[in-house]
Amino acid sequence: MMTILFAPDKFKGSLHAAQVCQAMEEGMREGGFNFHALHLPMADGGEGTCDMLTHFSHGQKISVPVSGPRLQPMPATYGISGDGTTAFIEMAAASGLQWLKPGERNPLETSTRGTGQLIHHAIGEGITKVILGIGGSATNDAGMGMLDALGIIFLNAQGERLLPVGKNLIHVHRIDASHIDPTLKKITFTALCDVNNPLYGPEGAAQIFGPQKGADATAVACLDDGLRNFAAVVERQLGVDINFPGAGAGGGIGAGARAFLNINFQPGIDFLKSFVKLEEKVAQSHIIFTGEGKVDHQTLYGKVVKGVSELAVKHSKPLFILAGTSDLTPAELLELGAVKVVDLVNQTTSEKEAMHHAFSLIRQRIKEEIIPLFL
Repeated sequence: MMTILFAPDKFKGSLHAAQVCQAMEEGMREGGFNFHALHLPMADGGEGTCDMLTHFSHGQKISVPVSGPRLQPMPATYGISGDGTTAFIEMAAASGLQWLKPGERNPLETSTRGTGQLIHHAIGEGITKVILGIGGSATNDAGMGMLDALGIIFLNAQGERLLPVGKNLIHVHRIDASHIDPTLKKITFTALCDVNNPLYGPEGAAQIFGPQKGADATAVACLDDGLRNFAAVVERQLGVDINFPGAGAGGGIGAGARAFLNINFQPGIDFLKSFVKLEEKVAQSHIIFTGEGKVDHQTLYGKVVKGVSELAVKHSKPLFILAGTSDLTPAELLELGAVKVVDLVNQTTSEKEAMHHAFSLIRQRIKEEIIPLFL
C-alpha cells in the first residue's frame, strides 16, 4: 500500500501541526485514495518544539509556577521524555513576548528567571539533558535571570545584589557563582538556535531584536552597552569569550549559558530532523506533504518546509506544499522542488477567512488542486 508522509509545521494563529496533518490526510482520503498515513507534526526549534519533542519521546508535560517576563507570577509548562532523562524547555513558555501586552513590552525590565526556574525544576526531576528552544523571548538580559534562578548572584560595584533584568546588565561588576547548583555540571544542554547574531554590536541582540521586543533607540543603546559590560565581566572573571555567532539569540541567553553551563548550539531544524528520524520516514514514503502558515524568504533558511523539501528532493519523492499564503518568487519556489505549492489565500479567500477556516480550506485545496494531478 502507498504511504503518504504528512510533515507540516503549524499554521500560526490557526492550526497546530498535528491538526494540519489531519486536515491534509482528510483531503487526500476525500479524493478516494487508499493509503497508509504517516503523521509527523513538525517544528523548527521555535513555538511548538517542546510539544513535538515530548510527543515523540512518549513523554509528559509538567506545569510549574514561575516568574514571567516582567517577574509576574504565572504557570509555565515543559516536557520530560518518556525515559525521564531529557527535559524539553522553550524559553518562550516562561519568558516569551506573548505573555505581555504591547504596553508592557520593554526589554530593560524583562527577565529570563522563569526559564531558569523551569530548568531548576527539571533538574529536581532527575533529568540529565536539557533541550532548550531559545526563540520568541521578551528578554534581553543575556540569561541573567535564568542564571539567577540557578543560584548565580550578580553584584554591582557596591556589592549589592542586582535584579536580573536587562537594564542592570550595565551595572554588573562581579558574579558570584559559589551558590550554583552542583548538579548543573552533570547536565548537558543543547540550545536550538537558528540565528548567527553576535551578542552585541550592530548585528547583536539589542540592536537587531530589541525594537521588536519594545525597546526604543535609547533602550537599545543602554542594552547594547550592558551586553558589552556583561561580556567584559565574564571574560575578566572566567576567561570565557561569550561574544560568538549565535550569542545574540534569545536576548543573549546563549551567552550567559555558555559562561556557566555545559551547552552546545545546534540549528533547530537539524536537531529535530534527526530526533524524529525524518529522513528515514521520507525514504520509506511514496508522497510527501509539508506546509506552514506563511511560505516566504525565511522559509529557505532553517524552516520546516525547507528541511522537508531537501530530503524529498534527495530521495526523489513527489512533494506538495500547502501554505496559508506564499510570496516566494518562481525561482525560489523552484528551489523547494515541489510538484505544486498551494495557497489557502487566493482571489476568493481573504487572509482573515483563511485564518478562521484553515482546516476545511486545506481539505478543499487538496481536493481541488492536488487530487486532479493524480487522475
